[in-house]
This record gives sequence, structure tokens and C-alpha cells, in this order.
Amino acid sequence: MIIDFSSRPPIDAFDSKARHLSNYRRVYQASEAQVTEAAGADPMAAYLAAYDQVDAAYVVVKAKDVETTFGIKASNEAVAEFCQAHGKRFIGFAGVDPNKGMTAVRELEHAVKELGMRGLNLQCFEHRLAINDKRMYPLYAKCIELGIPVNLHASTNFSTECYMEHGRPILLDEVMVHLPELVVIASPPGWPWVHELVGVAWRHKNVYIGVAAVRPKYLDVPESGYGPLLQYGNSVLQDRMLFGTSFPMQPIVRAVEEMNALPLKEAVRRKWMYENSARVLGLD
Repeated sequence: MIIDFSSRPPIDAFDSKARHLSNYRRVYQASEAQVTEAAGADPMAAYLAAYDQVDAAYVVVKAKDVETTFGIKASNEAVAEFCQAHGKRFIGFAGVDPNKGMTAVRELEHAVKELGMRGLNLQCFEHRLAINDKRMYPLYAKCIELGIPVNLHASTNFSTECYMEHGRPILLDEVMVHLPELVVIASPPGWPWVHELVGVAWRHKNVYIGVAAVRPKYLDVPESGYGPLLQYGNSVLQDRMLFGTSFPMQPIVRAVEEMNALPLKEAVRRKWMYENSARVLGLD
């Protein structure tokens, strides 16, 4: 039984052809081609069947609002509608645009209280805001008030219209010093600053690391840069690691198989794959 904390279903709300993300299609070309081939004539049926195959108890689907910067929005309403249509397995995270100020704060409250969403998704680089930009703070404070986690992009990004630096994990340290009650899922997991992210998570008990948008097998490849995740995630940070496929960036079944092949203690593997996400999401 697993929880996939990062997935995009094949619905119209998610535009994979966004111009500012075109370089992602180059980087993930091979994996995404496998997804497309496996989907066949009915992508939705293939998507749902894959989660049945891997015994997924829950799947987190994240809305996104980057209208101010790039004119794109995968609305909270569309994500909530998908989750409601496909049963309790699917859990929605709200997406709002911090560049919209108090409008974004009100949209977040509405998404949680009226649409039943369980967290907030902020793709900092797409907002062209750093993790510690003070325009993010009203949303961080609202997350604390609502008792929900925030998912923050904490790694490099492949959009050459945005800055890498906006997702640097060390910037999260300042946020956590100011707002220690904030529960953060930092994902993807920090590359090329993986040691920074490990350090921030070790310092702050409410920081979780999401292993998403990277093939799990690379965590066990020498000199890949991901090694510290396996080392510390198998020991002092074992209660803070979450698994996500980032579908359609990689096939669901392959990602689960590669996670199961990692040299983790079995009790730790259960934490990565299910127990830690369940705790963060307030499940079970």
C-alpha cells in the first residue's frame, strides 16, 4: 500500500505544453514517451489502472496558479471536481498565485473550507518568487491557521525563463526560523543542493522531503548527487521522507518498482511509501 503525494491526472486542466516549460519536455522526453505509449487510446483508464496495480491508497493532485507570470492556471475547482469524481483515493492541494496578494489568501481559504482541499502547492520558480520572498508569507501564515501543509518547489528547475536560485533549499531555513509551525513538503528533493535540503530538514522538524520528479534508482547511483537522501533518509530523516511519482514525468509502476529496489530498511520503506505522507495529510 502506497501514497503518491505528487501526480497530475490526464485532464484538460493540466497544460503540459506551456511555453515556459518546454525545456522540461526535452529533459523528461524518454520517461514521458513511455507514459504516452502505455496510455494507449484511453489515458484516464490507464492512469487509474496503474494506481490499482501498485495498490495506491491515496494520490495527491495539486492545482497550480501562475496566471500573473505565465497566464496559466490549473484551477482549484477543476482539481476538486476530479478528486470528487474519482473517490476518496484522490486528495487535492490548492494552487494560488502569491503575486495576487490577499486575493490568493482568500482563494486558499475557500479551497480548503469549501472545496475540501488538504494542502497548498506553490511552484516558486513559476511565480518568479524565491521561497523566502515576503510576498509568500501571508500564504504561509494562512497555512498555519488552516492546519495544512505547503508543497514548495525546492530544487533546480528546467525552465530557462525562470531562475534556479528561487528554489534553493537554504532559503527555506529563513522561513522556518520565522514560522516554525509551518509544515513544508520540499520537493523535488533539492538537487543540486541536496546537502542544503538535508541540513534544513535536520534543523527543522516540520520540513519534509519529497522524492519526486527524479527516478528513484538515481538515489543509489554514485556521484549522482542524490546519495545523501538515501543515507539520511534511512536514518535520522526516516520520518520525513515522502514518495511521489510526479506522473506524467515518469511511469507510475516503474517509479514504485524502483523505490522498492532501493536499499532501505523495510520499516523505513513503509515510512517513505505510506506512513509519513499519511501523517502529514492527517489520514488514518
